[in-house]
Amino acid sequence: MNGQWTTVKSGDGGEFRAYTALPPEGSGPGLVLLQEIFGVNANMRATADRYAEEGYVVMVPDLFWRLEPGVDLGYDGADMTKALALYERFDVDLALDDIAQTLAALRAHPSQRGKVGALGFCLGGKLAYLAAARTDVDCAIGYYAVGLEHYLDEARTIRCPLMLHFGADDKSCDAATRARIEAALAAKPGVELYTYAGCDHAFASPARPQFDKAAAMMAYSRSLAMLRRVMGPIYDFNALWEAHCYHEFVARNPDDVMPTMVAQPYVNHIPTMTGGVGYDELKRFYTHHFVHSNPEDTRLIPISRTIGSDRVVDEFIFCCTHDREIDWLLPGLAPTGKYFEVPMLAVICFRGAKLYNEHIYWDQASVLAQIGAIDPTGLPIAGIASAKKLLDETLPSNTLMAAWKSSEGKPY
Repeated sequence: MNGQWTTVKSGDGGEFRAYTALPPEGSGPGLVLLQEIFGVNANMRATADRYAEEGYVVMVPDLFWRLEPGVDLGYDGADMTKALALYERFDVDLALDDIAQTLAALRAHPSQRGKVGALGFCLGGKLAYLAAARTDVDCAIGYYAVGLEHYLDEARTIRCPLMLHFGADDKSCDAATRARIEAALAAKPGVELYTYAGCDHAFASPARPQFDKAAAMMAYSRSLAMLRRVMGPIYDFNALWEAHCYHEFVARNPDDVMPTMVAQPYVNHIPTMTGGVGYDELKRFYTHHFVHSNPEDTRLIPISRTIGSDRVVDEFIFCCTHDREIDWLLPGLAPTGKYFEVPMLAVICFRGAKLYNEHIYWDQASVLAQIGAIDPTGLPIAGIASAKKLLDETLPSNTLMAAWKSSEGKPY
């Protein structure tokens, strides 16, 4: 954990701890992270560190301090029993007072700059909604909030952007309850509601069996989009990605590639599953199997670039002559001396001002056909034609579809 404990004074003369994590830049917008019923446990502290890495000054207040300071529980057995017992005694109104005090402490923190948001899970999801209704928070995000239906009359006082994430199979917030929530918030501007099919309560918690990685990643990107839109910080992902590519393909220096990435990044070239997970494996990959594996005539033809709140999507054509073994693209295949072109799609995810991961996609059959590794006869493989058509949409379509001629002249 990278944060430390700080002290917040309550409005009624007491004081409580808050786990506080700072961004690499040293300052940024503020985020109050609101706990589950398990206290400010390792999962909440790791989540705080993650949002700090995104550029936020994060505080996680100990909202159980009036019942038992320093609660730090796991998710099953006796810990689950204790968490439920604490929840039964929990005073929501007093917690909102403590959240308001945390907001004030965060705004007074020397590293905090600009606006402050709130984000919570389970109990914290409900509290994030109530923070939007009762405090001056600048935006609020709640994951699988419990008991929200009992506070729908407070929707009228929400004056900031609000985002709520639900699991479609969450019995604590079923379809009928979600419909009531949606109806109560329908007239409010800036409200976003998302339901994730096949997901249960706690789908975004890696430490729990209900964890659904795909849904969690989608929800995280949506949450980050709202935080960026309302509060910033805004990073120049275009310049960051350009610098990373320069070190990969022009300077070809792994020692300069790695500092453009987070401490534990990963890269996955989807068709060949090459790349690496973590600093050591990825540095090894770049040093021995990537930057010097690319032929001298390697050329990237850019087609489009889409920049989002936490990622860049690059569409381009990769061109080169197969004059050496290209470990990452054509592993195990001896050089054929043949030139090929293949459309590629790169999805690059950032955390703050660093690359977190890369997913690279291409049609491997098209490459194998161009270098003569497979015979495309009778197979739906386009070869270099797929790259040519990407640059010129007027080239013929459906040439691999024998049935295409059968529909000629038929009504449509």
